[in-house]
Amino acid sequence: MIGLASPANHEWLAGHGVIPVAYGDGVADRIRQAAGKVDAFIDTFGADYVELALQLGAQPSRIDTIANFGAVAEYGVKAEGNAAGASAGTLAELAGLIADGQMEVPIAATYPLSQVREAYRRLASGHIRGKIVLTV
Repeated sequence: MIGLASPANHEWLAGHGVIPVAYGDGVADRIRQAAGKVDAFIDTFGADYVELALQLGAQPSRIDTIANFGAVAEYGVKAEGNAAGASAGTLAELAGLIADGQMEVPIAATYPLSQVREAYRRLASGHIRGKIVLTV
């Protein structure tokens, strides 16, 4: 499995069994060098990643985006991540995996609900590893 990230996150990815690849200019060549062939691609960022996946040879049926819904109509890729993740069954399964220690959900920061604006500012700044959690 390959993960696109800034070099600051490469050690964390490698520690989780993921081959880190830096995004930016030349990313297609770096992915080819790391993987050879790309069988599937999950786009959680948007921009031109669906086009990148197609350029790398992934079939539209093996590309899923949660960020570029225009690509769904244009290229016939999937946009199943949001709907599948929102089901009670999927959430229960994920909670079980977390409770059993089989899945990690990094928490970047927690904020009380009264600081929701600060939480959104932190989220909008990008380049965070983990989720922002609001508490009551």
